[in-house]
Amino acid sequence: MAQSGPSPNVYVPPGGESDPRMPPGSGDRWPKILGGGDTSARNVWIGVGSTLIFFGLLAIIVVRSPGWPEIKDQFFNAAEFKSSFPVILRKFVRNIFIFCAAEVLVLIFAMVIAVLRSLPGPVFTPLRILAAAYTDLFRGVPTILVIFLLGYGMPALELQGVPDSDYLWGIVALTLVYSAYVAEVYRAGIQSVHPSQVAAARSLGLSRWQSMRHVVLPQAVRRVIPPLLNDFIGLQKDSALVFVLGVVDALGQAQIIQQGDFNFTPFVALSVIFIAITIPQARFVDWLIARDQRKRQSSAAV
Repeated sequence: MAQSGPSPNVYVPPGGESDPRMPPGSGDRWPKILGGGDTSARNVWIGVGSTLIFFGLLAIIVVRSPGWPEIKDQFFNAAEFKSSFPVILRKFVRNIFIFCAAEVLVLIFAMVIAVLRSLPGPVFTPLRILAAAYTDLFRGVPTILVIFLLGYGMPALELQGVPDSDYLWGIVALTLVYSAYVAEVYRAGIQSVHPSQVAAARSLGLSRWQSMRHVVLPQAVRRVIPPLLNDFIGLQKDSALVFVLGVVDALGQAQIIQQGDFNFTPFVALSVIFIAITIPQARFVDWLIARDQRKRQSSAAV
């Protein structure tokens, strides 16, 4: 006779699916910012109302401050914003080229550094030391100093065949700095793969390199996609630092307009451009992280 009720292989929490003791996120789709995990409509409205009241009071304090008229004219001038925004946006294409080229180079070079640092065995000790020294060096030096040193130092050597392009050395500097950070992200992903999978691959006849390429690296890359995207958001913002080499990018153009009009609104216009690009990417990273957490919770429940 067929049994009624849940299958013995299916997990049912005490009290059913609506039990409050269920782990957060197992069925909750409300944003944590508004409800703190509670799906009650009342709590959501309280969260919205308190947020509006807080920012409304903050806006009133700022607007009623004695120096607000001057700040508004210098930083939030509507006419200046309207005239400078299209010009800065056209120059922003150069920033896009810089960080896109740097991202491709970072993905490749950082992977090489991470693999070198993860090589086992005493024979690879010099390579591991070299990779560790590289990551320590370029994570310890500020990005703008690396841009200065390479952008002005390398052309000053006047070596045969060494280019003096400001674009090139700006991209090289960003690649060296961010490769050090991304290499550590890759290495964390490589170390998260259980050694038994490598042993199983070797037992099937794969070489050490084939095991790394076909077994370890695909899993490692999938696991570190969210932190990789976070690093690339930072790279997009730091692409503006190449203006110190004389490159007229979006930041350089904003500075030119500011010095000509004696108004800081062009910098606000540039900030709006960066925010419009980075915030959707940041929310996409949050979505990836939340999706990964849901997958882990569902697999753990099974």
